[in-house]
Amino acid sequence: MKRRLAREIAVQSLYQMEMNEVAAVEAVNMLFDEVNEENELGLDSTDVGAIDDHVRELVNGVTANKAAIDDMLQGYLTGWQVDRLSRVDRQILRLACYEMIFRDDVPPKAAINEAIDLAKHFGTDESGKFVNGVLGRLLQAVDELKPKA
Repeated sequence: MKRRLAREIAVQSLYQMEMNEVAAVEAVNMLFDEVNEENELGLDSTDVGAIDDHVRELVNGVTANKAAIDDMLQGYLTGWQVDRLSRVDRQILRLACYEMIFRDDVPPKAAINEAIDLAKHFGTDESGKFVNGVLGRLLQAVDELKPKA
């Protein structure tokens, strides 16, 4: 539950950064302020505190690796350009790619399933299928794409 919520807030923060050209810290703070003020999700302060670091880690990780992530995604977008994707789908794909390639604590298939759910929630009727297709192709090469430690 908490990881899913962290991903939702991370996607919204990434979207906010792109739409309003704000820094990561500002975008995340705006989202957390909104969660704390409106509390539409029914969270208590301990829930918000528990995911704060994780959200910031996700947003900062995607931001720091954005060029590499976009280059990777481009190789798996058939007939599309990263910059021509819907903003929502682009942020979801970036987050999932980051978790699949740059993190060792998230199984790639779990990252894909979460991305599909996020796409269905935030995107269009076709977003879930589109995200699944792109990430499914990426999954086949995930071991080769991971940075060598």
